[in-house]
Amino acid sequence: MQKAIKQTLHEINTPVATILMNTKMIQKNETNTKTLDRLARIENSCNDLLDIYSQMEYSLKKQIDTIENVEFLLEDVVGKSINKFDDIKQDININNNLNTNIVLKTDKDGFNTVLNNLISNAIKYNYPNGNIDIFLDNYWLCISNDGDEIDTKNLFMIFDEHYQQNKNSSGFGLGLSIVKEFCDKNKIEIKINSKNNKTTIKLNLCNIVV
Repeated sequence: MQKAIKQTLHEINTPVATILMNTKMIQKNETNTKTLDRLARIENSCNDLLDIYSQMEYSLKKQIDTIENVEFLLEDVVGKSINKFDDIKQDININNNLNTNIVLKTDKDGFNTVLNNLISNAIKYNYPNGNIDIFLDNYWLCISNDGDEIDTKNLFMIFDEHYQQNKNSSGFGLGLSIVKEFCDKNKIEIKINSKNNKTTIKLNLCNIVV
């Protein structure tokens, strides 16, 4: 049963990724506004499905697998996570300013899910031609993006399940609640700063550094 679930989940991911890739190829040569709007809706729906896939994959892994804490380089996993978004970041610049040999020991899949969600949000809520900066401040991993400031009153709700700053966004608002769950479990402190049209999320990695 476990094997069947994993195989089925993988089979869901593959066709959705194929639809998304071909949609992007068509968009490059299309000029009709209505057609571009339809393609954008297809793209948003595909991204929603890929978000669901990622969340289901990790949730199932937690339930049916034994999660092992392993050692890995911070710089490696951040680089791979950035590469994952090459096709969807469009005109947004992702600046990886990490230059470190820091080794972490934790649930690697869970940490990857955290990174993917944070970078995905940084892209989603960014300005056109905006920037994302990823850097280390002592043992704080910082992911900073251009974009509208988060209202102060909403900073206390941002990690709630289904919360979204922009109600018109695609997605289901699950990403940051998953981030919070992982960080709480692994004693990773989170801080958010949002001002001057820039939002920075900081993760204190002290408790998982080898």
